[in-house]
Amino acid sequence: MGSVSTRNEQLRLVDSPRQPQDQGEPFPWSATIDSTYSTRDAIDALALAPFLRGDQPFARQAHLDRVRPDAALRPADSRIVRSVADDDSSALLAAGEGWALRAVRWASGSATIEVTAVSDELAVDVLAQATDGASLSRDSEATVEMGFWHMDVRRPARRRRQIAAPAWAEIRGNYTRSVSASMERLMGLGVADIKGRLVLLHGEPGTGKTTALRALARSWAPWCQVDCVVDPEELFSNPGYLMEVAAGADGDDEDGRWRLLVLEDCDELIRGEAKEAAGQKLSRLLNLTDGMLGQGRNVLIAITTNEDLSRLHPAVVRPGRCLAQLEVGRLSATEAEEWLARHDGAPAESSFPDGATLAELVAHRDGGIQIRSTIDHSADVGMYL
Repeated sequence: MGSVSTRNEQLRLVDSPRQPQDQGEPFPWSATIDSTYSTRDAIDALALAPFLRGDQPFARQAHLDRVRPDAALRPADSRIVRSVADDDSSALLAAGEGWALRAVRWASGSATIEVTAVSDELAVDVLAQATDGASLSRDSEATVEMGFWHMDVRRPARRRRQIAAPAWAEIRGNYTRSVSASMERLMGLGVADIKGRLVLLHGEPGTGKTTALRALARSWAPWCQVDCVVDPEELFSNPGYLMEVAAGADGDDEDGRWRLLVLEDCDELIRGEAKEAAGQKLSRLLNLTDGMLGQGRNVLIAITTNEDLSRLHPAVVRPGRCLAQLEVGRLSATEAEEWLARHDGAPAESSFPDGATLAELVAHRDGGIQIRSTIDHSADVGMYL
């Protein structure tokens, strides 16, 4: 039974209120939809209904990273029950004899397909038909799968994407000789070499810390899944969110792979005064690296920060906690000149006598800011009291 209401009234879909007599009978359920919900949310609720009622008690799911634009994402003999599209995504609900399917496609090119069915064999077969030939081929050597965690409106969510990942040999020259040697050792580590749980990259903005982490994801791809947490402050403020990320997404531990959680620009969390300023956030971070929370979980944490080493909290950098602690600094004047010579840039002797960051060199090579509109506000203001 349903009713459509004005802005303050709710639309309610209510099943039978009676209690099931045994575990084989349907569970009572209800869905409340108000003005904060979208048509996409309605499709999600309708797709869950057969599973919750017990009509289709088996479910299967697949995620595709690069979907063909013309892929139907459903079996050819299915019928579309609901369909919706907006600026950055689309979703459809399809059905067939004994099964239902929800397919969500994002503008990034990825998609998720969920199937519920009266038997597990049927769910597997329908999912195989929906995904057959749906993915584009890709250069697996130049990309790596990365997960992106964020706190959604109701619960933690993780999306997977293929990102460009350079080989370490291609970018070695972007770093000073001293840090390059240390990074090369880090890139070559395997499971047996893990002696700490924290990878710390610190240095001023524009020195290539994120690029190094993308190369690390590619180097470690055979044994480690890399996930980026886009809201680290929320992660360590919300115990439920932290527990779900620490536990990992479904299937992460099936093949015994490790996971590397990337937390970028966490200056406030790990600087010297963090214990007073961040309270439990720092404690939860440390607990995830080598405390009770991290026990039994093959989880590493990579943190990038612009802070100087001397300003970091001593608990973060204590011996035994860090697997790697690398200061990613500026290239010297000589190294900057060599970099520009390799990349067809103008000589840098006069431009960077004190050295340069990778970002400054790229801007110098490419001509800096191409579109500019600034006003000179300098003026003689004289003396004042």
